[in-house]
Amino acid sequence: MRVPIASHVAMTQTYTGACHCGAIRYTTTGEPQHHALCHCTDCRRWSGAPMVGWIAFTEDQVTVTGTPATYASSEEATRQFCGTCGTGLFYRNPVYLPGIVDIQSGTLDDYAGNPPGAQIMVKDRVAWMDDVETLPRFATYPGMD
Repeated sequence: MRVPIASHVAMTQTYTGACHCGAIRYTTTGEPQHHALCHCTDCRRWSGAPMVGWIAFTEDQVTVTGTPATYASSEEATRQFCGTCGTGLFYRNPVYLPGIVDIQSGTLDDYAGNPPGAQIMVKDRVAWMDDVETLPRFATYPGMD
């Protein structure tokens, strides 16, 4: 399913990013197919977070330097990550997303400048996410601000 890109998404022609240690870098060319926050159970378990940002490009738009490790996360899908630092990077599912590379958008060099345009798999969204905006906020850590 193609999710429309919101009009506020930065329309740059090149996106770059990397894993935490820098052993794997990527560059994309052209506009993304979509950028969404995924709430599915698989993404939560994979990332250890309540949701994951994914920005998608066609295979021919993505160039990767370094060799990511590959994990078959289901019969249809593979996830790739840095074997050194463990950063999740890429998701491919040729059955449901043929020709698409989903990139964890938190690994973009300019993450803040590329906001997502949708939330997907909200049927799996954890209920307490509805109230996350009501939680106390700290610039760093409680007692250290």
